[in-house]
Amino acid sequence: MKTLSWRPIVVVVVLVAALIYLLPTLQMIADKKDQATLWPYKKINLGLDLQGGMHLVLQVDTDKAVENTVDRAFDELRAFLKQIHIRPKNIRRIDPTTFALSLAEPEKSMEVKGQIANEFRDYSIDEKTLDGDPAFYLTLKKSEAENIKRLAFEKAVMKVRNRVDEYGAREPDIRPQGENRIVVQLPGIINAERARKEIGRTGHLEFKLVDETSDVSQALKGEVPAGSEIRYYRKDDPEMAGRPILLKKETLLTGDYLSEARVQLDQATGKPYVAIKFNSKGSKIFALVTEENINKRLAIVLDGEVYSAPVIRSKIVGSGIIEGNFNDESARSLALVLREAFPTPVKILYEKSVGPSLGQDSIRKGLISMLVGTLLVVVGMVIYYKWSGVVANIALIADVILLAGGMAAFSATLTLPGIAGVILTLGMAVDGNVLIYERIREELRLGKTARAAMDAGFERATLTILDANVTTLIAALVLFQFGSGPVKGFAVTLSMGVVISVFTVLVLCRAIFEYFLTNRQVKTLSV
Repeated sequence: MKTLSWRPIVVVVVLVAALIYLLPTLQMIADKKDQATLWPYKKINLGLDLQGGMHLVLQVDTDKAVENTVDRAFDELRAFLKQIHIRPKNIRRIDPTTFALSLAEPEKSMEVKGQIANEFRDYSIDEKTLDGDPAFYLTLKKSEAENIKRLAFEKAVMKVRNRVDEYGAREPDIRPQGENRIVVQLPGIINAERARKEIGRTGHLEFKLVDETSDVSQALKGEVPAGSEIRYYRKDDPEMAGRPILLKKETLLTGDYLSEARVQLDQATGKPYVAIKFNSKGSKIFALVTEENINKRLAIVLDGEVYSAPVIRSKIVGSGIIEGNFNDESARSLALVLREAFPTPVKILYEKSVGPSLGQDSIRKGLISMLVGTLLVVVGMVIYYKWSGVVANIALIADVILLAGGMAAFSATLTLPGIAGVILTLGMAVDGNVLIYERIREELRLGKTARAAMDAGFERATLTILDANVTTLIAALVLFQFGSGPVKGFAVTLSMGVVISVFTVLVLCRAIFEYFLTNRQVKTLSV
């Protein structure tokens, strides 16, 4: 009687909990709503292949992250030399990871070398010559370069997550792939153009001086002065859209030093602009840049497009503004991109849109496959094992309810491979019953009573069932850990189905048998 006390209670509690978690999903299907209103509000999410949406593969240029780091060090060296009152004769970029410095006062070389080595500890310093003068060559250490690449990729993944969250996509799937790729899946009907624009923009901010001594029209004809380049105003600027402007190639400051970007309103005109603030290092560099270039125009360039080119009237410390005839939406979009700017260029490598009609067709075919497969298993079990087959089929129905409830409880995402996992689980669920029933048949042939045969069948088959399902569960967990999106969807339903099928076979089925053999005093087993 001790075994009768807990199994039925556990079965009822688990089934009721599964039904409660399944109710919000059933309500949404019945009422065709996007959000559940019934407690506990959790639901089964549909993957990209079932409800449509966007699939993006982004590639992170980690090599550029190293170059950007060296660029910042180059700018910081100029500010550092000014701070310690050392006048450089020449500072030049040698290659992507190296720059050289020669001093106007070579006799101070040893003193300056120690100070530079202490300030730039991630760089190795070699003594060579630059244009015939003694010089220091600062080269980024290899270990630090690899660390920069790794951190740049991790930051890019984080920035994509933040952008997608602010964009407002529901149930996004964002995950790294390899060493420099990010897979983004945005299920549901979304504004594809806006999503592509906001997620794919690098947000690389640069400050460059305007070349006011050369003629833009001559540059457009191919006569671009050395050290200058042609850029264009942003395409959505209502006044300056697409106009060419000649800028100095040298980048005086980048957005890597930004600490804040937010939208504010001009009190005089009521037009929005983006206010930016720099961190401590950026503030020093920006103050130096503006102090040395008063009455010159400083262009603000984002992702290669010029947003504005105001005249520097005085030294500016710590903050600035970006104007450009914005509306509320474009200003918010720019502030978002600047706040979540990628630490290195990111480009959309692959893009695919899936229509919701394709998803509905996939769901319909998947459900038909599941129903047909389940029906064949049900009929086969009844024909071969008679009334014991009916018990196995009851457990099979419970499997479906518990699996759906479990996915809702964990807000799992159901994909097309996930449906395949459900079908496979239902086929595997009766394996345990087959092992138990064959063992019961053997015990009955030995002349044991129905109750003794049932006890022996369950006890002797339990270890075999657990062993077989544990190995399957380990394989499913490995697939989930190392697989891509579709493989993970398959692993989720397979692993949950394995655990649930073990519960229904060893607990639910045994509770049903014990009820009939003990409470109803059944003397024979139809197996």
